Order: sequence, then structure tokens, then C-alpha cells
Amino acid sequence: MDALLDFATRLLAQLQSPTLAFLLGGILIAALGSRLEIPESIYKFIVFMLLMRVGLDGGMSIREANLADMLLPALFAVLIGAGIVLIGRFTLALLPSVRTEDGIATAGLFGAVSGSTLAAAIVVLESEGIDYEHWAPALYPFMDIPALVVAIVLANLYLKRRDGSSEKVRIWPIVKESLQGSALSAMLLGIALGLFTRPEQIFEGFYDPLFRGLLSVLMLVMGMEAYARLNELRRVAHWFAIYAAIAPLLNGLIAFALGYVAHVLTGFSPGGVVLLAILASSSSDISGPPTLRAGIPSANPSAYVGASTSVGTPVAIAIGIPLFLGLSQVVFGT
Repeated sequence: MDALLDFATRLLAQLQSPTLAFLLGGILIAALGSRLEIPESIYKFIVFMLLMRVGLDGGMSIREANLADMLLPALFAVLIGAGIVLIGRFTLALLPSVRTEDGIATAGLFGAVSGSTLAAAIVVLESEGIDYEHWAPALYPFMDIPALVVAIVLANLYLKRRDGSSEKVRIWPIVKESLQGSALSAMLLGIALGLFTRPEQIFEGFYDPLFRGLLSVLMLVMGMEAYARLNELRRVAHWFAIYAAIAPLLNGLIAFALGYVAHVLTGFSPGGVVLLAILASSSSDISGPPTLRAGIPSANPSAYVGASTSVGTPVAIAIGIPLFLGLSQVVFGT
């Protein structure tokens, strides 16, 4: 009983943290009809700055890390990304009133990773004083790319069978499209610079000090965007809203379980397990949508973008982050 009470107290405390407060504040002012706008160019710059900071930190940490320690978490990240899409293919995509390609695209977006959710999780872990492997955010592409590739391949195979086409599905163009996405490009650039150069001075003097402030602005924008996308979600089957509310937590729990296995076998830290779970609970909000639009043009963006932005991301940040932190405390005693 004491453990459950402590878990509930921690969950409530996390909902009052600055990161989550700005997200909820954005939703609130949008609901009240505020005309506040953040220019798109500023939004894109903030995303770039956050992902470069995460990438640089990850690259510098990989340089000092034992690569053998990364192998099992990286393998689990690949399995989680692909597995989330397969689960969606045989659940959401088969429900009544759900077009199969819309269901697969939605599962692909939820299997991919949100850089903003990852950044929010890092801030919360650091504010709580919870240690984690600083290469853990570099698991991002190991989960993101397989999810998008599997989703596009499954959707195209389905559409070609339905239409009687014998044309082959080519995988490399899908991988290339994913790698060229703005979010993943920024992350990979940061990792490469951190790994092969010595950016410590500019990291400590520029990227790191701005991280939390920029993240608060991004959370505000995402809160307003989440509310604005609700109308899009109302136009499609209600199953998408139900999936978007359940999938982040279920996906995160699957990842937490696999992270625990990595903890037992390789010493993967509790903080690393939490980050893996949050990566899995997130849904891509930057590079994923354009990749899916190009790869599955017949899928309805109102379904997969609406589900991700209006429900999935707020659930992952406002509920998922405190949930997995509380679960870590129960399991690991941290």
C-alpha cells in the first residue's frame, strides 16, 4: 500500500513539473480561443536545437561507452519499433470503419519516435537526478526507422494485393526518406559531431544551457497543436482516438519489460529503461508524417497525424513520463 501511495504521489508531482505544465498550458489557452502563435520557422529552429543537443550528448557518450553495452538495447529498440507496427496491423487496422492503410500508417507513426517527447523525458530525468546512459537517446533511429519502413512496406503490400499489382516494394527509398527527414537528420548530425569531433565547449556553453527554456516553448506549441488537431480526429473513426489513448502506455510497458531484461543481462540502468519506455510510448510528430505521406499516399493524414498529435503525444508526455518514472521506482527502488 505504501508503494502504491508513493507511486500516486510521484505521478501527481510529475504532472506539476514545468515541462508538463507548459504542454497543458498550451492546450488550455487554445481551448480558450487564444490567438497566440509561434512562427513555423521558430518552431523548426527550436526542434533543431533540441535534437542537436540530444545528438551531441549521445555522440560524446558513445565515444566513451563500451559498444557491447549498447547492442542488446539497440536490438530491443529495433524489435519494439517493428513490433508496434505489426501489433497495429492486426488490431487497429482490422477494426470496423478503419481503412487498412490508415490503421497501418497510424501504427507506423506510433512505432516511430517523437524527438520532443524524448527531450521532455531527458529534462524530467535530469531534474529528478536519475542517472541514465547518455548514449540511450541514440536508440532513437534504431526504433524510428524500422517502424516507418515496416509500416510503409506492409501498407504497400496490402494495397498491391488488393489492386492485383505485381510491382515490388523497394525498401531502400523508404530508408533514405526516413534518414533525410528533418528530425532524424538533426539527431544523426549531432551524434556524428559528438562522436567524431570535440564539441564539448560549444555544447556546454550554448546547446545545454538553452535546452530547458527551448523545450518549454516547444511544449507550449505542442499543446496548442494538440487541441487544434482534435477536429481532424473527429472526422475519422473513433477507434483512432481509443488507439491513441491506449497505445502509448501499452507500447511503453512492452519496452519497459524488454528494458528490464537488458538491465538484468547487461546492467542497463533504470534511467535507461525509462528512456526506452518513453521512446516507445512516443509517436513521431516531425519527420514521421511527411515520410508516411510519401510512402502511403492513399492513407488519410487526419487519421494518423490527428491521432498522434491530439491524443498520443499528450498521453505520452503527461501520463507516460510520470507513469514510467513511478514504475521504475517500484521496480528498481530508485
